[in-house]
Amino acid sequence: ARIDLVVTAVDDAVPGIRSLTLGSPDGARLASFTPGSHLVLDVPAGEGRPRRAANAYSLTGESVDPRHYTISVLRCAPVAEGGSAGGGSAWVHGLAVGDRVTATPPRSAFAPVHLATRHLLVGAGIGITPLLSHLRSHVRWGREAELVYLFRDGHGAHVDELKELGGDRVTFLADRAGLVEDLAVRLADQPLGTHLYTCGPAGFMDAVVGLATELGWPSSRVHLEPFGVAALDPGDPFSVRVAGDDRVLDVPAGTSLLEALEDAGHVVPNLCRQGVCGECRVDVAPGSSPVLHRDLFLDEETKGAGGCLMACVSRAVPAADG
Repeated sequence: ARIDLVVTAVDDAVPGIRSLTLGSPDGARLASFTPGSHLVLDVPAGEGRPRRAANAYSLTGESVDPRHYTISVLRCAPVAEGGSAGGGSAWVHGLAVGDRVTATPPRSAFAPVHLATRHLLVGAGIGITPLLSHLRSHVRWGREAELVYLFRDGHGAHVDELKELGGDRVTFLADRAGLVEDLAVRLADQPLGTHLYTCGPAGFMDAVVGLATELGWPSSRVHLEPFGVAALDPGDPFSVRVAGDDRVLDVPAGTSLLEALEDAGHVVPNLCRQGVCGECRVDVAPGSSPVLHRDLFLDEETKGAGGCLMACVSRAVPAADG
């Protein structure tokens, strides 16, 4: 299902970050959503985008009976070979008030755990966006929560809104060393039942999770919202056969299995095309070539079983010559 939206406001106050307000063309209220949800926009083919794509952006606004959806998008350099990640953000930065867009209704893989006794939110850069949604919900419902936000001076998103919304619940930091020092104290002194949520660049999240692990936090109380896989190498070419199709499908280097399947006329459900959402999961027949898993969705046990892969980023390992 798709919904039609229109751009009703644009905010470029923070360098490199565009905040969009999207409403229903007829002015009707929009569907409520779970805090931490994202909106998947249909990105048309165009400059730097060889094919239509769908990019997911965290919703930052009010989640209960909203009149508008709001997103904030960092303009990224295009991924190698004109990949969709950078092209999608450039497209968003080219939108203007009155432009129409289509999207998949909000959905979440990063919801707050409502049985938690306390919520510790840790974000960096544009990774603040889903955490803002969390904080807004916690303030609304009177839950125990605090937020730590790391950003470069002059490049923080939603800083004034966070100050107004969270008050002394929010701590702003400007350097990684300060973050580690601050978190070492916070993570060691949280009440039983606290859950940790983090979003930001991969290296940042690795540091946060690593520190939590060192301090004895169980993985069940640590939650991550990855943006997507980093720029991937083109990979080796490989071939596949699809059940019910006699053709052998060649997948060149630099082309994803998802793209090859679509080009061959196969319909594969998909959303993020970045190895995060899990929508493009396809089964792998027993006895097939090993899989080079490059997604952020499957757990290690599932990857080891080799019975499926995420077609947008993962590849078959070609048979060795000879």
